[in-house]
Amino acid sequence: MNLSIAIPDSSLSDEKTLENKTRKIASIARSCGIFKVNEIIVYRDGKVNENDSKLFITILKYLETPQYFRRHIFQKTNLLKFAGVLPPLKIPNQTGTSNANEVKKDDIREGLVVRVKGNKAIDIGVNHVINHHSKQDVGKRVIVQIKNTFPNFSVKEITKNEIHGYWSYNVRQSGNLFSLLSSWNGIKILTSRKAKNLTQSYTEELKKSKKPILMVFGSTNKGIHDILGTKINNLQNSKVVNFFPDQGTETVRLEEAIIGSLAILNAFLSSNK
Repeated sequence: MNLSIAIPDSSLSDEKTLENKTRKIASIARSCGIFKVNEIIVYRDGKVNENDSKLFITILKYLETPQYFRRHIFQKTNLLKFAGVLPPLKIPNQTGTSNANEVKKDDIREGLVVRVKGNKAIDIGVNHVINHHSKQDVGKRVIVQIKNTFPNFSVKEITKNEIHGYWSYNVRQSGNLFSLLSSWNGIKILTSRKAKNLTQSYTEELKKSKKPILMVFGSTNKGIHDILGTKINNLQNSKVVNFFPDQGTETVRLEEAIIGSLAILNAFLSSNK
């Protein structure tokens, strides 16, 4: 299943401190890792959330990056002030061994292009750089497949599309929600308490479809209907769904909505496979 989520850059407005904002983003990242989300899209909701949008993108990318070369990718910035206390995601691109002797042929690893004695090499986090003339620039991330093991390492660069199974999520910024939905070439599930409940017949349709799914969230204080207004009636190939019928709280926080909705959708789509 090719699943993405879209969240507004206004989602952090109910958090007053950088630490709480950081922890909220980490909770979202963790949920996306659990339920194998391929892409997290942060869409623009107004013009006053530029700083929160930058924080969202930075933390999400930081958490997705393997720990062994984060310090080479990210410069010191106040945006990452509390990132050190966050638990690792432990998604597949981060779970390889750090022992060079335990790396096996055909293992897939994240690597960083480095320069050693004037030549390009790949650092895969095992305290042993691998001589490899990558087409990528020094400092860029690559995915490699191990062809020969320690001590005579050799690798082949591959793309994420060549990996069977889940690897990690991508992160990107988007314009306003309507423009994002209009350009999405797939199924659009809009989450809202004003909608009807998820049905078995709809999930059966999703199971049969090969199209990518985009699950869209509003913020704690501003729902999908508030963000889209009457434009919601002009969307094609979309469905508005209430994942929390008869909820007991006045509102459902974004991080709660994401993990709850993804869990429910996953349960429906995984049943009777």
